[in-house]
Amino acid sequence: MKKLALFTLLIAFGSLTFAQNKKVVCCANPSSTQRFAMLASNPMFRMAHLKPLPIRFQSSIGTNITYKTPDGKTATAYVLKAQKPTNNYILVIHEWWGLNDYVKRESEKIYNDLGNVNIIDLDLYDGKVATDPKDAGKLMQAVVEDRAKAIINGAIAYAGAKAHIATIGWCFGGGWSLQTGLLAGKQLVGSVMYYGMPEQDVAKLKTLNADVLANFANKDQWINPKVVAKFNDDMKAAGKKLYLHQYDADHGFANPSNPAYNSDATKDAYANTIAFFKARLK
Repeated sequence: MKKLALFTLLIAFGSLTFAQNKKVVCCANPSSTQRFAMLASNPMFRMAHLKPLPIRFQSSIGTNITYKTPDGKTATAYVLKAQKPTNNYILVIHEWWGLNDYVKRESEKIYNDLGNVNIIDLDLYDGKVATDPKDAGKLMQAVVEDRAKAIINGAIAYAGAKAHIATIGWCFGGGWSLQTGLLAGKQLVGSVMYYGMPEQDVAKLKTLNADVLANFANKDQWINPKVVAKFNDDMKAAGKKLYLHQYDADHGFANPSNPAYNSDATKDAYANTIAFFKARLK
């Protein structure tokens, strides 16, 4: 009996070790978005995302839509339609909290300041929204890349083959804004990313069809100045233009519902963002 128990224990231990090794192997070369999602396992990272202050926003012009995705499913989005027909579109990617009222309010502000443009707020969480850092981390880590890309490609198809596409996103959405730009191909006219994980594959960056404007925070412990410097070098190596802005602020500085909100940095970053979009969405 003792030998049988020992043999069973050895098998169980071996199975556990194999499973752990398999997990390490599968994540040995994570993508940039996976690398950012992995940060949610870090308690310090979660603590850096303080519980957001409540924001209530009710729009009279925004509508919810459902569209088909290439994986045979559907996705939902929040849309602000241009008053006159135009091929100008901005695809917006939410923070790690999900598609909440803050994102919708910010999209409407961009919509009003730009004028004739269509804005589509994508929902990579398929309807889920978090208000607690732990829940937000779980949602971010639960995102499957193939599903996220299907949601993005479905939105690009919804905009149409003639659409001129710009992208913007914050935090989790900052990295996905750049990925959306890559997926948009020749339709891309510009991408804006706020303190998101940059793409680190120069070969992929070489396929970008437009310039990138990036707003980063020098006090960010994870998307830190070293990561930003590498991104700057990678963009140069790829032969792409990066409009880089770095602020003496912390991660999430542009969200007024974030206790770490920095109004001065936000105003400057927003002004640069609007100028960037206006020059490319004519």
